[in-house]
Amino acid sequence: MNRPVLSILAAALLVFLLWPHAFAGLFQPLTRNGAPPIYTQTSLLALTLSHLALVAAAVGAASVTAVGLGILVTRPAGRAFLPLARTLANIGQTFPPVAVLALAVPLMGFGRWPTLTALFLYGLLPIFENTLTALGSLPPPVAEAARGTGMTPRQRLIRVELPLALPLILTGIRLSAVISLGTATIGSTVAARTLGEVVIAGLLSSNTAFVVQGGMVVGVLAVLLNAVFQSLERRAARAAGQERLAPIGLS
Repeated sequence: MNRPVLSILAAALLVFLLWPHAFAGLFQPLTRNGAPPIYTQTSLLALTLSHLALVAAAVGAASVTAVGLGILVTRPAGRAFLPLARTLANIGQTFPPVAVLALAVPLMGFGRWPTLTALFLYGLLPIFENTLTALGSLPPPVAEAARGTGMTPRQRLIRVELPLALPLILTGIRLSAVISLGTATIGSTVAARTLGEVVIAGLLSSNTAFVVQGGMVVGVLAVLLNAVFQSLERRAARAAGQERLAPIGLS
């Protein structure tokens, strides 16, 4: 999607979140029996910011954990832990987020923490696998050249391996972030403040306008987030001297 279209989407979303009542006429045909066309129980802007904060926290924690595990198991001293690390990264994909929420609520109570746990576990695998692929497929001549200059293993990791691996790692983070953005809506079932609150309110009251509003905001955010990460991937690829980037994940 080209930049002008993305700019229009971002501007339209911002206007809607700041002045949702200006769009009442657009959503009125989706209501029945005099139901309100715009969700007003909580500010849509506040819900959006809370939703993004949850996703950012979960993806940030998942990124640090998954990249750290990826680095560990690609070092000679940590290769024996690869099966265990892969098992840990697969936990989130083995248990659906709804199941994680059901298990977490008795331990953590209602609110943001069960949702953060579910999103964290669900986001580990794509980041871990992309980190593993990126660090494991570095060109041997590059590694040899780094060793030949007298760099220590830590210097090679920080100055050579991670910069070259960064585009593919960012692809994994992008995939995790976009998935988490959509998945976070279920957090409202356990009293987390997300845009799922709008969708659930619409389903409970048979108000299609609310359902469309919640889904529309999440959908536009996903498109914009995906575009931002793609831009970061291209910049990282250029900085690493990679003319082409063949990411694993969403294109």
